[in-house]
Amino acid sequence: MIFVDTSVWVEALRSGESAAALHLAVLLDSGDVALSAPVRIEILAGSSSRDSVRLRRVLSALPVFFPTEQTWLRIDDWLERARASGERFGFADLLIAAIAADQHAPIWSLDGDFARMARVGLVEVHLA
Repeated sequence: MIFVDTSVWVEALRSGESAAALHLAVLLDSGDVALSAPVRIEILAGSSSRDSVRLRRVLSALPVFFPTEQTWLRIDDWLERARASGERFGFADLLIAAIAADQHAPIWSLDGDFARMARVGLVEVHLA
């Protein structure tokens, strides 16, 4: 299972023939894609009225994971670890990453913040 971040979805939706779009299609076909609830919300919030029905249908076929009490405890720990290493991360990225970590799954993102999280030892990233 691989948690796909909003940045990948946006790239794939904008350019259906990009490397990200092609790799996402392979992962979708193999049933390896998971969504964190914040990513689902970001995708739908950013979609046009014309695209929202199709996107809802596509996203409804994927498992969606929500934060739990463990997620919030993990984020508390990560904030301390990040501060100790001189890093700071935004709330949404921390939440998305913590939900993936709760499932012991990597995250695939085109956003450099997740690579920085991996360097600190918070998450595992999927390299496409």
